[in-house]
Amino acid sequence: MNIMQEEHFDRHINVFENRPGNLIAMLETSAMKYPGKEALVMGNERLTYKELLDKVEQISGNLQHSLCIKKGDRIALLLGNSIEFCILVFACARIGAIVVPLNTRLKEQELSYMVRQSGAKVLFVDDEFLNKVESLRDEESIPNVQNFFLVGNEIPKRKDYLPYEILEQKSSVTEVYVSENDPLFIMYTSGTTGLPKGAVGSHLGVIHSSISYEVVLKTNEDTKTVIAVPLFHVTGLIGQLLHMVKVGGTSVLMRRYKTEEYIRITADEEISFLFNVPTIYVMMMSHKDFPVYSYPSVTCIAYGGASMSTDTIQMLKSYFPNAYLHNAYGATETSSPATIMPRIYDPTKINSVGLPVPVGELKVVDDYGRPCLPGEVGELLIKGPMVIEGYWNNNAANETSFIDGFWRSGDLAQMDEDGFVYIMDRKKDMINRGGEKIFSIEVENVLYNHPKVLEAAVVGIPDSIYGEIVKAVIVPKPDALIDKQEIQEFVSKHLANYKIPKEVEFVSELPRNPAGKVIKAKLKNLQLQS
Repeated sequence: MNIMQEEHFDRHINVFENRPGNLIAMLETSAMKYPGKEALVMGNERLTYKELLDKVEQISGNLQHSLCIKKGDRIALLLGNSIEFCILVFACARIGAIVVPLNTRLKEQELSYMVRQSGAKVLFVDDEFLNKVESLRDEESIPNVQNFFLVGNEIPKRKDYLPYEILEQKSSVTEVYVSENDPLFIMYTSGTTGLPKGAVGSHLGVIHSSISYEVVLKTNEDTKTVIAVPLFHVTGLIGQLLHMVKVGGTSVLMRRYKTEEYIRITADEEISFLFNVPTIYVMMMSHKDFPVYSYPSVTCIAYGGASMSTDTIQMLKSYFPNAYLHNAYGATETSSPATIMPRIYDPTKINSVGLPVPVGELKVVDDYGRPCLPGEVGELLIKGPMVIEGYWNNNAANETSFIDGFWRSGDLAQMDEDGFVYIMDRKKDMINRGGEKIFSIEVENVLYNHPKVLEAAVVGIPDSIYGEIVKAVIVPKPDALIDKQEIQEFVSKHLANYKIPKEVEFVSELPRNPAGKVIKAKLKNLQLQS
């Protein structure tokens, strides 16, 4: 697909030519090309592209006429992975409304802030999370919500919940002009400190992200993926669902990840495209049911969010011989991908997160904003149509997070002479041991290659002599026996002495925020057992 330069949001960016004009146009194109092909599958429910488009028309018409939802109104979704979630995203896009996907793992106080800050007029909730909404209503903390919809058969204590089914009545949509520059979603970032920020993603952004995945991963209408990642996350929503709609592929939905079910679906549904964090692949290949099936249909495996050990990569290649492996890096602010590993690459680049997406412009700068040379470490700045315009009603964050059209990622990175990107650390997580800079990801990469390590995280902890020393927190693989000395000796074979963890702690799981990111601040405060 050809690339040209245009001006959007007062910035000159590279864009794909001949792209869909908005998200609903993307769906309509696939529905026209593949009307009888399955778009969504969940349990016994299977929707073709024509059926999906028809349902979107019904829902959006009823939202528009029965609830008076107008362009720019916000609609919040507190839903698990479901066909209803997918339909509502497209229904909002159809009438220019802004969808607010809420992280179902959040506590009531966090949800209250997001619903109020976004100004959502309508809130959809399903059975599983109804108690959270009931609590918010008891506290009268979300007064801006005018209508509550219940997806499921639970009987709430209040009678004013509207059943989702009433939106499935026959209805037609009054046409609304929706530009590709219009906002599509407000997705709240999972900051480990302070209040979350509502990243405003546009139709332009998700369309370009979907095309980038299509171009680099070489997906098409025959591609079939299983979505176990939450749809409130950019990987599930954009990297899989919207990406599949762009190419005319099929999305098989799981309510949540369960290893046994994931394995069975991958085999029985002849899934061709997998996208997960590395730990899921380790759990999958370690499960007793994994060898029971074969997986000749899997041709594309993507991963991101954490280091992937060389051992895990080799296992994936062995068990999925027909698959290409793609590391990917991105964020909510980049509408999923900023970099993707190409199909073919030099083995020496195995720790890279890949090349910038075709329309992306990335650069690494020092503390003074000057470009770094290849191999030098600095902050990674990202520009392109996939980058959000800004944060919802948050001028302070907008002023500090963007510079000259680039989003400041807060990640320390380096680029080699071939343009491959290597993420070294979060800027705030870099360890300073007596003046020596240590990037936690460098130590984590080594730890992940230990055959007994399932997960690892590295932080700096205070030291009276060096200021900071290296601490490793490790989740061993099931039934693995491992101790501090074994870890230190293993790291010493690969890294300089000052990078060897002085303290090592073994835990059953790493502390994570509701988006699944490791909370390193908590790791620094864990009680050492050694």
